[in-house]
Amino acid sequence: MKLTVLCKTLAAAMMITAAGAASAQEVVRLGNLKFAHYGAVSYIKEIAPKCGIKVEERVFAKGLDVMQGIIAGELDVGTTASEAAISGRASGAPIFVVAGFAKGGARLVGRADLKMKSVKDLKGKKVGVTRGGIQEVLLLAELQQAGLSASDQPGKDVQLIYLAYADLNQALLGKNIDAMMNSEPQSSQSINKGYGNEILKPYDTPIGEPIRTMVMTEKFYKEKRPLAEKFMRCFVEATKTFIDQPAVAEKYVRETVFKGQITKEDFNDAIGNSPYSYDITPEHIQVTTDVMFKTGVGRMSKPPAAREWVKTDLLDAAKKSLGVK
Repeated sequence: MKLTVLCKTLAAAMMITAAGAASAQEVVRLGNLKFAHYGAVSYIKEIAPKCGIKVEERVFAKGLDVMQGIIAGELDVGTTASEAAISGRASGAPIFVVAGFAKGGARLVGRADLKMKSVKDLKGKKVGVTRGGIQEVLLLAELQQAGLSASDQPGKDVQLIYLAYADLNQALLGKNIDAMMNSEPQSSQSINKGYGNEILKPYDTPIGEPIRTMVMTEKFYKEKRPLAEKFMRCFVEATKTFIDQPAVAEKYVRETVFKGQITKEDFNDAIGNSPYSYDITPEHIQVTTDVMFKTGVGRMSKPPAAREWVKTDLLDAAKKSLGVK
């Protein structure tokens, strides 16, 4: 009888301890986007328990929405293309860039029936792009290099048609636009389905291959340092898994992120143009900032100096602890 009571007491104590541990589990609020090259960031929440944390992911339509979530105090960490992070910082968002999780991820695609081969072929055409995205920065930089003027109003060499990422492919298919600068896997899908053809990957501007940025709030970075360190190690581990095990990456992105909406070919082409990575430098962010200022994207009155808000110490420590070069 006493043994039974003792067992019950021990069991109850274990349950209380477990419940206490669960309730005390540290939570990181993550804002993310739904693109193939953002998949490793989504994967963090799957392995978070083994990292000793819980990750609550919210998926947004575009990077500027992630910035709004950060400004509203709803997120600790966010992922976006660099231009949204730069615009956010310029507008006073209390953020640091702490890592780069993918490179590339943009493609200039024309209607297949028009058989355009260069940026100069865009003269007199309607080109779709998402306003404020890194694709707009790259498109305007490419047009400037080609000596072409552009506006969303008629009268310039190129008429810009601003659409959401999800609507660009449909507009190209319906011949409502002649070309588009889009992200992945959407640009690969348009080519694989036969209604788009690649004009170029826009990496010959001063920006080179754009690097997608992971940002942390200054408060999270400074005041929750141990938790930030755990999260960063989890990010490095998730990314290493996707780089070392492409089959795991493909299965997760195709089945979990996109629910079977993209093919194996779409995924492979998308990641071929936007490989997973870890690193970011102040120099890259500064060049991107300079190009944004020159092209007018973001309308920044005072562009932020990259050296003041690009902080890679957490990333460097996480990579070292996990033996990642």
